[in-house]
Amino acid sequence: MAKLTKLTDTYELNNGVKIPIVGFGTWQTPDGDVAEKSVEEAIAAGYRHIDTAFAYGNEKSVGKGIKDSGVARDQLWVTSKLTGNDHGYENTKKAIDKSLNNLGLDYLDLFLIHWPNPIAYRDSWEKTNADTWRAMEEAQKAGKLRTIGVSNFRPKHLDALLKTATVIPQVNQIFLNPSDLQPEVVAYNDAHDILSEAYSPLGTGKIFAVDELKTMSEKYSKTVAQVVLRWSLQHGFLPLPKSVHEARIIENTKLFDFEIDEADMKTIDGLRGVAGLATDPDTITW
Repeated sequence: MAKLTKLTDTYELNNGVKIPIVGFGTWQTPDGDVAEKSVEEAIAAGYRHIDTAFAYGNEKSVGKGIKDSGVARDQLWVTSKLTGNDHGYENTKKAIDKSLNNLGLDYLDLFLIHWPNPIAYRDSWEKTNADTWRAMEEAQKAGKLRTIGVSNFRPKHLDALLKTATVIPQVNQIFLNPSDLQPEVVAYNDAHDILSEAYSPLGTGKIFAVDELKTMSEKYSKTVAQVVLRWSLQHGFLPLPKSVHEARIIENTKLFDFEIDEADMKTIDGLRGVAGLATDPDTITW
């Protein structure tokens, strides 16, 4: 892995497109002023990668924050996701346009299937995903989507998708932090040149109570959040930290003036379960 030196460094995806190595997450960020301001502050702090989803209910506010930032569109990476009720060929085409309209954008840099097996399509998830993916491939060819991918997909869901896909997903965004490295999923992603994006990279806040990480925080003179985000980058993951507090937003960008040693990386790798595990996508109720 190339040496990472700044927030705007990139990974190269399997279609040659380059994606900034850290993204700003907006899950659970309230719609309205909070979302607008936090996105604008994130961009001011140096983020060039913003992640949202239709299901978050804040696409319009995220779009306004992007516009108000004053940064040129081609300098930003914007991701959104397909909600569970909108799977299927025709629904997906409409949903892509809906997200673009909400965000006030002409194209998305990345669009993901949010969940592989939503309850609305549980009896036909494999065929429905195939139809959904076909619509996404067409939108990518048409220039509405620069890259396409999935979220919360396990190997069996990816195997099913690849039976009919003509484009291999560029990204699989999954719950990924020291509490759950999802080794089987990450290994599958690596074998197929699919980037592993890490949502909840800080374990939805639970990671801050872990004694081993507090000790490392003191050792490296960094916050627990900075240690965990650096750990994610050293694994070659793409973390998506989220905050609505300006000081934390800025703090989460200070990741490039230290390196975690091999022994500490192994210690962090062994923290399974300290902050919860990934949700089984075949049992979700949404």
